[in-house]
Amino acid sequence: MTLQDEIEAGRSTVKADAYAMSIGEVVNLYRDRELVIRPEFQRLFRWSQSKKSRLIESILLGIPLPSIFVMQRHDGVWEVIDGLQRLSTILEFMGELRDERTGELRPPSQLQGTRYLPSLEGLSFEGVDEGVGLTPGQRISLKRSKLDFKILLPESDEKAKYELFDRLNSGGEAPSAQEVRNCQLIMMNRDFFLWLEELRSDSTFDACTLISTRAAEEQYDLELVCRFMTLISSSLQELKEMESVDLFLTDKMLGLAGRESFDRAGLGKVFRDTFGLLAAALESDSFRRYDKSKTRFLGGFSVSAFEAVTVGVASNLEAWARVPEKERHRELRGRVEEMWSEDFFRSQARGGVRGTTRIPVTIPAAKEFFRP
Repeated sequence: MTLQDEIEAGRSTVKADAYAMSIGEVVNLYRDRELVIRPEFQRLFRWSQSKKSRLIESILLGIPLPSIFVMQRHDGVWEVIDGLQRLSTILEFMGELRDERTGELRPPSQLQGTRYLPSLEGLSFEGVDEGVGLTPGQRISLKRSKLDFKILLPESDEKAKYELFDRLNSGGEAPSAQEVRNCQLIMMNRDFFLWLEELRSDSTFDACTLISTRAAEEQYDLELVCRFMTLISSSLQELKEMESVDLFLTDKMLGLAGRESFDRAGLGKVFRDTFGLLAAALESDSFRRYDKSKTRFLGGFSVSAFEAVTVGVASNLEAWARVPEKERHRELRGRVEEMWSEDFFRSQARGGVRGTTRIPVTIPAAKEFFRP
């Protein structure tokens, strides 16, 4: 196949249209629920008040905004793929943004002063008191401002929307890799995503991982759930062929989400049994570095340890179940301590080793090492 053939084949998978629409029209679509922001996507709405204010400043000054990308469903409704932050900021400022879970309107936002419009400080769209809101003329001007929409039409290839979302959100200060992955999973299989959400709420998983608040806000705990599911569901050959950990996680999880035969109940039990065993034996020490000279666990969470320990234990659950309960927890704790002295782990867990290099070495070795 020539380059031109590949270009034409790629273009045929995406059917798109473009449309300029006033903010007033956008608000009407949103009110009529013809423009949808999924409730799960709304979790990504975490712009600072300063950044929200700069967006409104740009609109008032007539500065063009980047295009908003939407997917048109077969019923004609538009679902936002990219532009959530901008649309939510505008709707919130105008007092039109709903909490999609409750249906209630969120309180209108107030702006901060900006570089070019310092008088925006404390202003809202429609102030209750004189002087604290935009004038009628300014409100009309804002509602007449145009937004550019790029529309992914229903006849596009089903995978095109996931690829488009990934391309649009893979740089800058946009969502984390897991936040992008979440949205792709939601678009493909919402029930699968909600199942992952249930797993990350498991008390034993939480007791073992203890990640920071910031990491949790960026969905790192959900990434760990995806990492676990991906690694226990992948062959050694697949691990060896991995070119990027993030892309591998995304491709694997989308594959699992789209597989009708995926054993959700069985894998969920493996997940809970694994973390139940680790929580009973080690709790928050499960994925921390063990210092043999000080005979204790030190430091923070180690993703290298998370991968090796969880997959090693999960692969040998039946064998661990046969170990007498009184000995099981002591023996597992000792095995984790010993791992930090093993060459297969220490050589790969040090700083500077890429995940694509580490994982194909540590995962098969861990499956053997954690056999009781």
